[in-house]
Amino acid sequence: MTRIRLEYHGHVAYITLDHPPANTWTLASLQAFLQMMVELDGRPDVVALVIRGAGDKFFCAGADLNMFADGNLEHAREVAEAFGRAFEALARFHGVSIAAINGYAMGGGLEVALACDIRIAEQQAKLGLPEASVGLLPCAGGTQRLTELVGPGWAKRMILCGEKVSATLAYEMGLVEEVVKEGHAWEAAHQMAQLVERQSPSALRACKTLINQGRSGHRDAALPLERSLFLTLFDDANQREGVAAFLEKRAPRWHYDQPTPLKRE
Repeated sequence: MTRIRLEYHGHVAYITLDHPPANTWTLASLQAFLQMMVELDGRPDVVALVIRGAGDKFFCAGADLNMFADGNLEHAREVAEAFGRAFEALARFHGVSIAAINGYAMGGGLEVALACDIRIAEQQAKLGLPEASVGLLPCAGGTQRLTELVGPGWAKRMILCGEKVSATLAYEMGLVEEVVKEGHAWEAAHQMAQLVERQSPSALRACKTLINQGRSGHRDAALPLERSLFLTLFDDANQREGVAAFLEKRAPRWHYDQPTPLKRE
């Protein structure tokens, strides 16, 4: 049993990690997650994705360490590659991904949140990358994405010292974008996804491409691309619909067919 669920409500997808007691990752659940991301990649009508943990204590406690108990190198390789493929597919998702962190987010649990665009944490949540304490390291993007978000000093404290941080401190560090009361992460993420639904799906895709370009490359390369993609949107029906809806003082009726390819001339 993979213990992971994908549901759709309107233009929003919801993935629930449900592997009691701590919603840990297994090879099967990682493979299932990747297939869900492949499915979502073929759904231009889905503009937002919310990831949550079942229950009220754990978002996700990371990898099930039973997978590594026998020290089998080939199995470890298979798991590490599964982590990489799954979370890289999440990071490439064309819509807005939101992690609703409702409890402990440790190891691969924090790494799946790091691969999301936005993180919302409940006030009682704890976040950490404790892999070094069991002789391992974060292999699903943790060393890179955490450092990008919080800087090398805090990344070293969390990874090299095994320091776990509270939701409040995570917010102050820039690790999460919002802290909410216990039991409210799901509602907050749902409300944020509804805000995403109000945006042009074509403009969302272009804006996310530009933000990611600016993070991974030099700003001087992103600036001309910004102007290029601005003009590309004029080939898309959503630009005309968005402007018309604004001028007519009505809600836009977006088109969710396959979006116009993003040009980079």
